[in-house]
Amino acid sequence: MGQDQTKQQIEKGLQLYQSNQTEKALQVWMKVLEKGSDLVGRFRVLGCLVTAHSEMGRYKEMLKFAVVQIDTARELEDADFLLESYLNLARSNEKLCEFHKTISYCKTCLGLPGTRAGAQLGGQVSLSMGNAFLGLSLFQKALESFEKALRYAHNNDDTMLECRVCCSLGSFYAQVKESMKIALQHGDRPLQALCLLCFADIHRSRGDLETAFPRYDSAMSIMTEIGNRLGQVHVLLGVAKCWIARKVLDKALDAIEKAQDLAEEVGNKLSQLKLHCLSEGICRSKGLQRELRAHVVRFHECVEETELYCGLCGESIGEKNSRLQALPCSHIFHLRCLQNNGTRSCPNCRRSSMKPGFV
Repeated sequence: MGQDQTKQQIEKGLQLYQSNQTEKALQVWMKVLEKGSDLVGRFRVLGCLVTAHSEMGRYKEMLKFAVVQIDTARELEDADFLLESYLNLARSNEKLCEFHKTISYCKTCLGLPGTRAGAQLGGQVSLSMGNAFLGLSLFQKALESFEKALRYAHNNDDTMLECRVCCSLGSFYAQVKESMKIALQHGDRPLQALCLLCFADIHRSRGDLETAFPRYDSAMSIMTEIGNRLGQVHVLLGVAKCWIARKVLDKALDAIEKAQDLAEEVGNKLSQLKLHCLSEGICRSKGLQRELRAHVVRFHECVEETELYCGLCGESIGEKNSRLQALPCSHIFHLRCLQNNGTRSCPNCRRSSMKPGFV
């Protein structure tokens, strides 16, 4: 079956599928898979099969075709096809509740070199990762992923992605609400504080600052009562972001300063790094050049202290939108640096490692 005939058959299958003749569409696509010689056509028809089986709830079949699709993408040696196929693997494992695998495949998507499809699929990757974190009850990480997915949706006017993220946020809210109910029943104050913080972050991500502020106040009250200083830092960080959203920068700086004092007390470098980054943006917008330089210097010191830099080129990680690769030994590098280095072992500790593209 030639390239033109393959395209015609894929289109015929799509028309049947859209007219709710699902089984006939599957038969057409399976014939293309069996007889087609064009690799690009094969990749596309596998994508159709993955989507169809996902919508029918046949998740094991979905995973089977996703595995075949990634083998085809490797044959094509195309970064866009690899990104799409890894995302389908992530989605398949998400549906089968293999959440750790989902997160791993999503990280692989994010670690691929720059692709044309990245802008369109980046939001889907963040959504799938958020759903996986939610499945593991890692609420804070889930919310961060959902917020990234929403930013992609808004930047690309993708209303369908926005609807899906909102549905996931609804599920997120329901799970946190259920956790809060259990925390109240058992008198678990630390869990109550965490749930209140999550509630506040949800409302902030939706732009509902009037509801977010009192939730942050309640979370801070419990965090102070139980002596959770790191929790207080996270609350103040959320409060600062609320004030920034309202463009009340003096109050944002006040919250950041309080959070910095607490973060330094407990020695949490990552929180200090985030706070200096926020302060840098505020000082730049207010034209406070001396304070800006101080925060930039302190930010880079935190990067050094937390080893958040590439061990090959020496540039800080996270400052630019660069693709990263985490090796099994936990050392992180720019993907391009690893590819140019050409070694199969970690440049830092020399332990043998998997090839780039896997986390």
